[in-house]
Amino acid sequence: MNDDLPRRVGAHLRSLLPRSSDYEGAARSWRHDILAGVTVGVVALPLALGFGVASGVSAAAGLITAIVAGFVAAIFGGSHVQVTGPTGAMAVVLLPIVHHYGVAAVPLVGCIAGVILVGASLLGAGRTLSYVPWPVIEGFTVGIAVVISLQQVPNALGVTAPKGSSTVLNAVHSVTTWLSSPSWAPLVITVATIALIELLRRVRRSLPSSLLAVLIVTCTTLWVVHVARIGTLPSSVGSLKWPSEWSETSQLLGAALAVAILAGLESLLSARVADGLADHGSYQPNRELFGQGLANMACSLFGGVPATGAIARTAVNVRAGARTRLSAISHSVILLVVLLFAGSLVARIPMAVLAAVLISTAFHMVDRHDVRSVITSTRGDAFIFIVSATLTVAVNLITAVEVGIVLAALLALTAISRSSGVEQDVSVVDRNESRDAQLLREKVVVFRLEGALFFGATQRFFREMTAADGIKVAILRMPQLQYLDATGARALGELVEDLGDQSVAVFLKGLRPEHERVVRSVASLQRIIDEGHAFSNLDEAIGHAREHIAA
Repeated sequence: MNDDLPRRVGAHLRSLLPRSSDYEGAARSWRHDILAGVTVGVVALPLALGFGVASGVSAAAGLITAIVAGFVAAIFGGSHVQVTGPTGAMAVVLLPIVHHYGVAAVPLVGCIAGVILVGASLLGAGRTLSYVPWPVIEGFTVGIAVVISLQQVPNALGVTAPKGSSTVLNAVHSVTTWLSSPSWAPLVITVATIALIELLRRVRRSLPSSLLAVLIVTCTTLWVVHVARIGTLPSSVGSLKWPSEWSETSQLLGAALAVAILAGLESLLSARVADGLADHGSYQPNRELFGQGLANMACSLFGGVPATGAIARTAVNVRAGARTRLSAISHSVILLVVLLFAGSLVARIPMAVLAAVLISTAFHMVDRHDVRSVITSTRGDAFIFIVSATLTVAVNLITAVEVGIVLAALLALTAISRSSGVEQDVSVVDRNESRDAQLLREKVVVFRLEGALFFGATQRFFREMTAADGIKVAILRMPQLQYLDATGARALGELVEDLGDQSVAVFLKGLRPEHERVVRSVASLQRIIDEGHAFSNLDEAIGHAREHIAA
């Protein structure tokens, strides 16, 4: 066992590192990967700039994050098609940190969060995502698709949304503002771009429809004056800087932990959703945490903001035809090239065009067949799905996932408690064809405990056990009891005490070894064992019951 531990630790560490199989098939798909990288790079550019500003830092910080974190996570991460960068959810978390500690604290928060993520990957925490139920994942996916679409309403209508409001309120405010003074050019451009994307997709799925639509519509609208465009870009990536606020490390640990939790959860959820969108191999959750940790440390050293896997850009990447990590790597390289050499050209792209790309992407993120399957499966699953989707839109994805998991756990516990219980077994006494069989049937009752006896099932268990009257011995058959917790053992002990007050002896039959420790923690149950009233054979228990009645 001791010799096996180093081998398993070594295998786990090797599983976190890049390998040649990461690029299997790249020789055949490199054209698709590069085109997808170009497409998602164009989409990611304004998002990176915007989220950098929304985080309270700067547009340059957002772009640095997209370039550095996107490149590092593409190499070290656990998903073949994940695209990493600044996100809206992270901006919401970072803004109060900036207000409280200042901009200078952000790199340190990012570094600490990166260390936490790497530590989580070493401990194997990535596999905990497997406990997130399918209705929660589908609800999150639908909710984030709605959020992405609503975020594009201001750009699609050519209006400015107020800062600090929720996505829904921003969209409502944008529509109200537009209705008071309509500007048709942005709306026409948005609708035309969406129509062109869908048309190109129908003509041939292998075409980079989003990129072609961006190029065609941008060239067509170069002479339209009153349309918002991307605008001036930063002209440099920045230099390597070591965080300077180490004296505040203890104060920033809470903030860094929040950032790490969000980065890990959003990245794993995004990777899992991307895994469902693309059929190019499953993602590795522990390696994804490892890659995101390194990415956050790297971009923080260059003055960027903390990053996560970005579901919108990842979906664009998949829909644009990405097959391997070359697409996400290309996305970072494209952003760097654009920053250094083509900033003036990209600055001419209308924001309405990018809004159309994201709206089309959001629409195709949702698998209508999966949604229909969840809604029509059970009422509980449908409820969890609706709540998760609603909270993702109205609050944030962290709250949505937390509430969804809690609801799923409560429904699961309810279902388990209903399937568990106590059943009187009348056949085991009848098979004793002795002259005192009738006496045994009247004085001895055998209960079969099944399923789980835990805090959610104890009350029903207690009611069913105390329903029998006029008995002298109660035999509890326990081999089919799958789960027993402290609350269940305490309820069982209280039942034994109540039956003892009524001069009813309790025998245990078939106590499972894994339950013995929790049983012995209750004094009344320990006394049953000490008195020799715990049996492994039912005939022995019935024979002892006969002697007890005779005595």
